Amino acid sequence: MAQIADIIKYEGDNSTFVWKHPREDFNSLTQLIVHESQEALFFMNGQALDLFGPGRYTLETENIPKIGRLLNRATGDKTPFHCEVYFINKTEQMSVKWGTDSKVQYLEPTYGFPISIGASGEMSLRAEDSRRLLVKLVGTESVLDRQTLVVFFRAFLMTKVKSYIAQVMKSSAINIFEIDQNLAEFSDALKKMLVSDFADYGVALERFFVTNILKPDGDRQYEKFKELYFRQYADIAEAKLRQQTEIIHAETEAQKTVIDSKAQATKRAQEGYTYQQERGFDVAEKVAQNEAVGEFTNMGVGLGTMAGVGGAVGGMVGGMMNDAVGAAQKPQSVPARQSVGFCENCGSPLSAGTAFCENCGAAVSVKPACKNCGYVFENQGRFCPKCGTRREE
Repeated sequence: MAQIADIIKYEGDNSTFVWKHPREDFNSLTQLIVHESQEALFFMNGQALDLFGPGRYTLETENIPKIGRLLNRATGDKTPFHCEVYFINKTEQMSVKWGTDSKVQYLEPTYGFPISIGASGEMSLRAEDSRRLLVKLVGTESVLDRQTLVVFFRAFLMTKVKSYIAQVMKSSAINIFEIDQNLAEFSDALKKMLVSDFADYGVALERFFVTNILKPDGDRQYEKFKELYFRQYADIAEAKLRQQTEIIHAETEAQKTVIDSKAQATKRAQEGYTYQQERGFDVAEKVAQNEAVGEFTNMGVGLGTMAGVGGAVGGMVGGMMNDAVGAAQKPQSVPARQSVGFCENCGSPLSAGTAFCENCGAAVSVKPACKNCGYVFENQGRFCPKCGTRREE
């Protein structure tokens, strides 16, 4: 008895991109089951008719069992209505290795010397346009697995990626000695250029990584420029280190000054005097160290300096200084000679103890004088007419 309905579902593995179900020319009422992350493309007489997403479907064909057997006899027991189903795996195929088969020649943008490099890495691919993928890559094949796809894209990728590497290195002016620290940006730039090329075949380039750059180590010219670059880098690093050391030293000194100032301010607060008063103490100490006040005044310190150095202490010290300096600056008076009478010959005043007149040389007859004020008595009396002191008898 002929089978009336079939069940068609995906039976391949996850590393397969496209898989053709072996059951062909199935009858109406055949059940098609499409899982998540899959698509199924239904072909009828060589034409791609319907694209099915995840779900369960009943296929309507022209292959009716009883009528079909009659028609098959006319075509040698083969149905004139040929139908088939392809399943497309939409999962992302990761860790697909790639690498250049030869070195890329380009002109190093920083130093302007020719250089050859190689590159390798990984990428991840995903079936995007099922119809385009089947038409351009699968054709009549029953399976398109990961290995077959990588082999197909290898020649295509080598042609494209080598050209793009040279373009990106030139347009981005990436230094060959700094490329390892710019691999992320380098990879992104290459991916953007490759996306449209993969899309032409119905494949989405989900990720693209450059993981290794093969430099021409050992090449004479390359080694020469590498030494020049690292020497220049070392000089710059040394200059930056020296500058940072100087900045740290200056900041340390500033912090030390602030700490000392705070400590001194705390000390003044505890001992009960201010900064101005402290300066007054310092000036007073300097004054005390001078051997003569006259020398101090010659240094330009005026009599009012000490009075202005701050508060009661400054005023007190300033007053003492003003008295001392004033006494030093005031001319010393010569004691006046005490007169004890007048010469009877010429009338000149006579000093105490004088036996002869300093003016005419006449013998002196000394008159009595007040014991208190020295007034020379001219007349007789009991009291000094000047100060009122009782005269000696």
